[in-house]
Amino acid sequence: MLGIEMMNGVKVSDEILGTFAPIIVYWLYSGIYILLGSLDDYRLHTRKDEDEKNLVSKSDVVKGVLLQQAVQAVVASLLFTLNAAAFPSAITGSDSNPAHAQVTSLIVLARQFLVGMMVLDTWQYFMHRYMHQNKFLYKHIHSQHHRLVVPYAFGALYNHPVEGLLLDTVGGALSFLVSGMSPRASIFFFSFATLKTVDDHCGLWLPGNLFHLLFRNNSAYHDIHHQLYGNKYNFSQPFFVMWDRILGTYMPYSLEKNVNGGFEARPSKEYKED
Repeated sequence: MLGIEMMNGVKVSDEILGTFAPIIVYWLYSGIYILLGSLDDYRLHTRKDEDEKNLVSKSDVVKGVLLQQAVQAVVASLLFTLNAAAFPSAITGSDSNPAHAQVTSLIVLARQFLVGMMVLDTWQYFMHRYMHQNKFLYKHIHSQHHRLVVPYAFGALYNHPVEGLLLDTVGGALSFLVSGMSPRASIFFFSFATLKTVDDHCGLWLPGNLFHLLFRNNSAYHDIHHQLYGNKYNFSQPFFVMWDRILGTYMPYSLEKNVNGGFEARPSKEYKED
């Protein structure tokens, strides 16, 4: 079992890091956005709206996220164990030419990341959309996430436990298995996916944000979905917008500066309810 040597000399296995690194990243990155939330000129909603429009307390959000992360940690541990038993040679490969092996490994890693992103996006789009279309699932499961009318960073994974299991845990497991990435590669993939998910819910539009430069699926795009007029659109998450565009659920928007500070994402044209 491979591992990474930590600063104090203790070797931590890739499987443990792959399980817990995304959780640590989630709370650290959310903490940064909590501090940046005081920058009213970059908010998509006012702090007053955040307090008054949301239908769940922040303490309950924290409890809900911790519950989901506990479930994810258990499933990830089982997945790594089963994967290691099924493919023991996957973590012990070698190459007689170190330089060639490094180039090859980078190409393979890039391919695995792209496949993982596509699989995760595809799974989450169709599951997410179905949870909106099925009245029972929306009322009893997915509506919990939409109690956050005004999203904020540490509410990114605030979901009903069943939704967390189906969308995030199963979606992540499929991405890991289909892409063929190693436990070590998964540390970076799931940490990156976690950063992206938190960023999509941060409620801020910050200048120079690399996620906004690289992805059309961003905090403003997802904010549209959390509003009443947009809950039948912009289902894509967390990376691309291709499924929304292909299947006609893409809602174009404009980002406009508010007179009293901050921004507002507004639909570019009128949409009629189905």
